Amino acid sequence: MITTWNVSTYHYDNPPSTTNAIDLLRNDSAAVVVIKDAIAPELFHKLAAEVSRRRDQAAVSNYSNGSLTTFGPYLARHLSEPSYYFEAAHSTDELFAAQPGDLRLAVRQSLRDFLGLHSLEVAREADQRQYAPAVIRIHSDGIGNPLHNDNIMRDAAASGLLLSRLRYQFSCITCLQECDANGELVHYRRRWTPEHEVFKLKGGLGYHEGVVDGAEVCQFRPSTGDIYIIDPTNFHAIRAVSGSDRITLGFFFGFFDEECRDGVCWS
Repeated sequence: MITTWNVSTYHYDNPPSTTNAIDLLRNDSAAVVVIKDAIAPELFHKLAAEVSRRRDQAAVSNYSNGSLTTFGPYLARHLSEPSYYFEAAHSTDELFAAQPGDLRLAVRQSLRDFLGLHSLEVAREADQRQYAPAVIRIHSDGIGNPLHNDNIMRDAAASGLLLSRLRYQFSCITCLQECDANGELVHYRRRWTPEHEVFKLKGGLGYHEGVVDGAEVCQFRPSTGDIYIIDPTNFHAIRAVSGSDRITLGFFFGFFDEECRDGVCWS
């Protein structure tokens, strides 16, 4: 495989000087933008420990080719019944209230400052229904994610929801606990187009591997404390984890115009 598509790593206090990190992603100049040392390490360790302690409260969804273990809802999974999603949007608030600080808010603020945004707020419908701020994902030993892409503009097109009108979508992931081995993000330099639907798996998650034949690829294994962002409309997967749980906090964020200065986020 061709491996020239790379990770761009920055210290939180030293963002890119010649171009905005958003431009690196939307132009496909970088596969992954990694932000180091944005938040005190003890916050990650305390939240990861609390997530592990409450492991039996996580939701587990099983599919023919994988499973998802989460705290908090994913909008894309509930587009056929968004009322359920909005009712569950704050189901993880109590988990974060048990921490010394709300890491969801801390990551949003760090991302806003690093990217030089005017604002980055949790999305809200005109009727004041608020979206979920973030989701926690647990990948245990042997669990990965199949090849897929995320595109709320496509998936919510018939819903009438606010997010269907976005111009750009990105994904922000914070590594709360790294696994012992493997668990890499495998990110392909190929954005979804309607022609790719012939590769869609029937009865399972994601796409057949043929959809990324010949595409440049980047592999990135996050370390505890890393905040990293990608353009998830490109195809991507997570290799099966080995050893201890891979625990991440994630949310999508997006923009309604080309300027990309006022963002909204959701999970």
